[in-house]
Amino acid sequence: MNKNRRANEEFLPEKTLGFWTIWALGVGSVIGDGIFLAMGQGIAAAGSSAIAAYLIAGLSQLFLMIALGELAVGMPNAGAMSLWVERFMGNWWGFLSGFTFAIGWVIAGGSTGLALGKITAWFFPQLKGDLWPILFSIIFLTLFAVLNLIGTSIAARTQLYLVIVLTVIMALFSIIGLKDIRMSHFSHVMPHGLGGFWAAIPMGTYAYLGTITLTTSGGECKNPKDLPRALIWSSITFLILYTLAQVVLQGIIPWNEFTTNNSPFTQAAGQVFGFAGAFIMNLAAWIAAATCVLMGTLYAAPRIFYAQAKEGYLPKFFSQLHPKTKTPVYGTIIVWIVSVIFIIISALAPSSIYVELSLQVTLAWMVSWTLALIAAIFYRQKSKKEVNNLPWKQPLYPLFPILGFLGILIVCIGTFVGSPTSLIIGAVWIGILFILFKVFYRSKKSIQSIKRSNQKMIDS
Repeated sequence: MNKNRRANEEFLPEKTLGFWTIWALGVGSVIGDGIFLAMGQGIAAAGSSAIAAYLIAGLSQLFLMIALGELAVGMPNAGAMSLWVERFMGNWWGFLSGFTFAIGWVIAGGSTGLALGKITAWFFPQLKGDLWPILFSIIFLTLFAVLNLIGTSIAARTQLYLVIVLTVIMALFSIIGLKDIRMSHFSHVMPHGLGGFWAAIPMGTYAYLGTITLTTSGGECKNPKDLPRALIWSSITFLILYTLAQVVLQGIIPWNEFTTNNSPFTQAAGQVFGFAGAFIMNLAAWIAAATCVLMGTLYAAPRIFYAQAKEGYLPKFFSQLHPKTKTPVYGTIIVWIVSVIFIIISALAPSSIYVELSLQVTLAWMVSWTLALIAAIFYRQKSKKEVNNLPWKQPLYPLFPILGFLGILIVCIGTFVGSPTSLIIGAVWIGILFILFKVFYRSKKSIQSIKRSNQKMIDS
């Protein structure tokens, strides 16, 4: 018995993450291309009211974080929402919640990885052609995959240093840029009416997607109490950081002069501070995209796949950890391969294919979050004694679950009312996933049952 216990412990992830590395994971996982490349699209749609639209989107993330904090501290695990939902709603729903969150990160890794390549190409204007952004994307994706394979603590420290630099750059931009604000740029509150404002909220939500990624660090967290603290403080950090930066951004550039060809922050910094300012701000955009790929796509997704494979929901090779670094080696390699494919797709067919894939990312994460919120409510109702003994409890319950559901509803209406076919596509792939799950999991249980029967016969 002791020998088996030691063998199991040898193949568990190492608990190496503290508060600051988890905080950096939350701040850095905010979608880099959503903030630095796509924000111009939101501002063009909503004018100066885009500030409020993005703030609403960011606050909905904060409310979601607070609502899920109890589950994070009470059930810390690499599978996060997969484990939480399974406990209270059953195997299929647990699998769906975790898998949709993980696959969302894999798809997002394509657009964010390509954004990383485009931002890198900005530093080398002499390199012409569409091939260079793809090449840069794959180079850095590979580098970050290697960092994750070498060890979680190394990848997390790299993330921490990058996020600190990012935070400093954005704070300086916000403070120094205040003197160049023109109040007349805020006069067009809703140039396209309420519809434009409504359309900007899902764009803001996409920009702030990913912060819940840090819940997957539960299996490697030194102190589970650090999880809810990091959940909340990372949300507060990026809310303050990006809201102030957006105010300065819109105060410098009129709403109708934003483009999606490059980062509006780079454009604003170049206009005010010259080439040096544009260079530094483009570095911030690079860091934002890099941290998403490093600890979003290549950290969170393999760990959810690892946890689900341990439960028998996915092929066993996803559960294999490196004997020395204790990282999910095969899961990371598979995610790297699929991310490369999505980078190529997003480069070659961005409008015909990847726009729809981006909508499916939003749908996948809305499904995952909704199920996790339901699990959070069940946790309160069905495990009262366990919740009462937690070292951290969410305040003002049930306020934050209600606000979390409201935020998800707003995003779904704003995203899918004009695109009902995306909901149909989502329903189809979820249905296919359900069939595959039932077939694979039933087969898995049958094999396990046969093995138990054979073992009983041998014992007797």
